[in-house]
Amino acid sequence: MADGWHDVLGGEAFSPLGERPLLLHDANTSPAGALPAGPPPHAVTVAVDRAGTLPPLDPDWFDAFVTTCPDAPAPWVSVAASRLDAQLAAVRATVARAPIASATLARVLRIGARLDFEDALDLESLAYSTLLGGGEFARRLAARAVAPGAGSAAPAVRYERAGDRVTLTLSSPGNRNAMTAAMRDALWEALANVLDDPTRPSLLLCAEGKCFSTGGHLPEFGTARDLALAHAVRSQRSPARLLHRLGARATVMLHGACIGSGIEVPAAAARRIGAPDTIIQLPELAMGLIPGAGGTASLARAIGRHRLMWLALGGFRLGAPTALAWRLLHEIRP
Repeated sequence: MADGWHDVLGGEAFSPLGERPLLLHDANTSPAGALPAGPPPHAVTVAVDRAGTLPPLDPDWFDAFVTTCPDAPAPWVSVAASRLDAQLAAVRATVARAPIASATLARVLRIGARLDFEDALDLESLAYSTLLGGGEFARRLAARAVAPGAGSAAPAVRYERAGDRVTLTLSSPGNRNAMTAAMRDALWEALANVLDDPTRPSLLLCAEGKCFSTGGHLPEFGTARDLALAHAVRSQRSPARLLHRLGARATVMLHGACIGSGIEVPAAAARRIGAPDTIIQLPELAMGLIPGAGGTASLARAIGRHRLMWLALGGFRLGAPTALAWRLLHEIRP
């Protein structure tokens, strides 16, 4: 692997501004000792272990690790040899379409790993607002041709209390509990009430319908005109922030599709239980964005930044058994 990025002028080639924003390192033919002192700061770096031997590599050097070894330990992601080339092609396509968003996610995850949870949320929101104003998102939004619109006017979150437990239920099954601005605000306010309650009740967060949440409501994407204000609202009204503050008091019950914010928010809870049909996916890079509902902090702390990066790079789906093995879920319950 060339190390021209250590030259100031040469380094720009290994970035979203150059021709090599993605570096795939052959972990079986290049010994660990041959790696330069540090990776290119603006390229996405992925270690590829086709032989399934799990060679020792410095986790700080890479953004993701993929291997054909079954049931590989973190930070590796196990992919069947028959599927590896197709998944690598998906990663290449994502970075080619959205090199700035991909590099931004890699940097946010690297920097966020050195921050506390709440500071990492602020970093994510700043990066997200930046990308909302970018060309990659604008092009994807135009290609999708989703008409702007508002979410449902029906109550988005149901609040119930029995004894010392509060149950919050996402209650918009008609739109698959899409995380509209109204739902985010209702969930944030309900969580704030639980936090402010002097009796310190425990919390159960669940959802009605066929799935927990399909994430952000597409007709609302791209409607923010004041991106600085959007950052302030996103940071201050973050349900993930409040779930994290609840600590051991918070449990979530997941089922069906948990996409984008539909997994980023619940991943901040201390205990996460999933139904056997739970499916997790992070599609944001395909839109020229990064996870923006807290996932770069919540998911990175649950499964590690390397596995999170791989999931996001390909928009790959994660089923309940693997989520349990990775400790994103603590239990699978019918």
